[in-house]
Amino acid sequence: METKQVTVEATVQALVEKVWEYWTEPTHITKWNQASEDWHTPYAENDLRAGGKFVSRMEAKDGSMGFDFGGTYDEVKLHEVISYTMEDGRKVKITFIDQGDKTKVIESFDPENEHPVEFQQAGWQAILDTFKQYVESN
Repeated sequence: METKQVTVEATVQALVEKVWEYWTEPTHITKWNQASEDWHTPYAENDLRAGGKFVSRMEAKDGSMGFDFGGTYDEVKLHEVISYTMEDGRKVKITFIDQGDKTKVIESFDPENEHPVEFQQAGWQAILDTFKQYVESN
């Protein structure tokens, strides 16, 4: 059974160079990578190249649960595209579209089968919205 990819997007009021840096640098990832205020990412590491690996530790702030989110990069084109395969084999592609003084970020991912697609889309959109807010306020 082929599952249709899910897409989330946001237009960030910042140059593509800044958006790229904030998306890929672990010091920034730990500041925006959460879907809600009661979660955080205390640790991230990123080897941003085809074949490189990344991992972000996502945890509830109260310590009740947490998980590692990671994978291996398939393609990295500076300021344009990042695609990777998650550890469970699902694919993700992030496209950065330079629009002058703003950048459109489009993220498409293979959904997992455990949660409803709408729930997953809402969670990924919430993280992207947190990213947008973080970039625009720094």
